[in-house]
Amino acid sequence: MGLRVRCAVAAGKLVGRLSRTLGLGGGTTLPGRVARTVAPGVVRDLAGRLGRGCVLLSGTNGKTTSARLLAEILREAGWRPIHNRAGANLPAGVASALVEAADARGHLRGEIGVFEVDEATLPGLIEVLRPRLVVLLNLFRDQLDRYGEVEAVARRWRAALAGTDATICFNADDPQVADVVRGRSPSLPFGVEDDGCRKDVLEDAADVRYCYRCGTPYTYAAVYLSHLGRYVCGRCGLGRPEPVVCARSITLAGTRGLAMEIVHPEGHLHVRTALPGLYNAYNILAAAAAALALRIPPGAIQRAVEHFRPAFGRAERLRWEGRELVVLLGKNPAGLNELLRTVAQEVPQAILIAINDRIADGRDVSWLWDVDFERLADLDVPVVTSGLRALDCALRLKYAGVPEDRIVVEPDLGRALQAAIRAAPKSGTVVALPTYTAMLDLRRTLERLGAVCSFWED
Repeated sequence: MGLRVRCAVAAGKLVGRLSRTLGLGGGTTLPGRVARTVAPGVVRDLAGRLGRGCVLLSGTNGKTTSARLLAEILREAGWRPIHNRAGANLPAGVASALVEAADARGHLRGEIGVFEVDEATLPGLIEVLRPRLVVLLNLFRDQLDRYGEVEAVARRWRAALAGTDATICFNADDPQVADVVRGRSPSLPFGVEDDGCRKDVLEDAADVRYCYRCGTPYTYAAVYLSHLGRYVCGRCGLGRPEPVVCARSITLAGTRGLAMEIVHPEGHLHVRTALPGLYNAYNILAAAAAALALRIPPGAIQRAVEHFRPAFGRAERLRWEGRELVVLLGKNPAGLNELLRTVAQEVPQAILIAINDRIADGRDVSWLWDVDFERLADLDVPVVTSGLRALDCALRLKYAGVPEDRIVVEPDLGRALQAAIRAAPKSGTVVALPTYTAMLDLRRTLERLGAVCSFWED
């Protein structure tokens, strides 16, 4: 390793230690920024030392959970993954994970990289990291001021995949993702095959309705989640690729978790997990399909999934003041609709919705009007709205039919948390539905109260 790269690693490590020591953060991005400034090629250099290469996982929803699942599966199988576990999924976050895993001579404490990657960043990191496997989860409308519509992200992905020989593991149930991968080899499609979870019509907020090739509306035999399902174009005949790995016999238990059967070419396995909701069935399926593509034994997949602990803010459960608090990150219409669907299966005693409009959330919150908050109208529980856009959320709830006497507006997140806790009886359950930066604010509040550790230590 050249002197410049060694200096970059040393500088990055020093900055990371200082950041944690001084309480400025977890050192999940700043070390990478410093290292890349000292040696712009540090990521390519360190990644080239991974004996088993690297895996990139990207998509609008589910990146952190799917990547954590895959990393745990690999550990269960005896592999040593390097992973941006805290969810820092921009180039600086990937660089920080590699720098943290490197010693002064450039030797890495790991043999394979497992990196969740921001949708817009994926093309650049494919070029730099030259992955052996790319996992494409889904494409939903999210942060329109940054990404644009899903078609814009799909075009960038399509161009990036044309320049790689990596195996592409992809969600066949997403028409946009399937079109990105169509005609590429090698590839491994995964999807859901369970009519017990199906809906007959697309949600109003569905983001993909028309065939990419001819513009004809898709015909759906089953809708599972937003625009994900079994679809075909009635004009040109293009439709859902047949999944090689699929989920069947899915049993959803509200916020308590799920059970499912994973069917693959060599057999099948049954798993139970604390991860709730159909959206997490897709995350499990993605991680399992990726592991199978890496030739990981199915037994390791089953054990890792069943012992998996949800990532911070993603179905995280904790006890506070005698109540159970469940934190479910919701950052766009597709994701929040599924969370509301999950919450409605097991009605909590109070709900906290925290909406921010910082850069990482997306400055435009008009997407709140595409969320099916009408589901809350029939639940006889108080709903506390908080965050920078607490009033916008309260207005949306009013028009969704939630009685005004059940809506509590408290922009201060600490006071909103206390209001939600007080509204629930002892031993009751409070569900918090924050956007991304609101989730981090909520965790900082809970950290000050001693209820959780720092998110980078999770």
